[in-house]
Amino acid sequence: MKIYTKTGDKGTTALIGGRRVQKNHPRIEAYGTIDELMSFVALLRDQAVPSQWKDVLAEVLERLMTCASILATDCSDCKVKIPEIQYSDIEFLEQKIDEMENTLEPLRTFVLPGGHQTVSLCHVARTICRRAERLAISVNEEFPLPENVIKYINRLSDFFFTFSRFMAKELNIKQILWIPRV
Repeated sequence: MKIYTKTGDKGTTALIGGRRVQKNHPRIEAYGTIDELMSFVALLRDQAVPSQWKDVLAEVLERLMTCASILATDCSDCKVKIPEIQYSDIEFLEQKIDEMENTLEPLRTFVLPGGHQTVSLCHVARTICRRAERLAISVNEEFPLPENVIKYINRLSDFFFTFSRFMAKELNIKQILWIPRV
């Protein structure tokens, strides 16, 4: 199988189900952003992250691929079985967030990105995840998605924010607090 098919040379691509759409179609924008997020999650996973959290990030990568598959699907009776985001996937993120928060000081002010490359990558993942959420919501307005997809992406951005704080603590990095000049 060749990597290039030449079928997209005129600016279109096929969704799961066979329909061809422009490469700037809302579904393509949404799952392309999920793909971008996956690359940053992989880069984050390659950082100085404790091994148990590398496993968590591997799980996140698996679920993001599921989200991308769902966003790329345009058929109600597909011949291909499409994976699903289960409520247990959302609960998994919530458990990990709670686990990290139990080790952190209460948040009293906004935290700015930075302080260490790993912490900054958590924030990059968070912001890309928020964009993916906005794009998925736009897709959902025209092409209804399973409810758990948007919930998962929303919770995942909370996970990345909490993970940034957790990694700052793990790496003994002083977080950059936002103190507004008023």
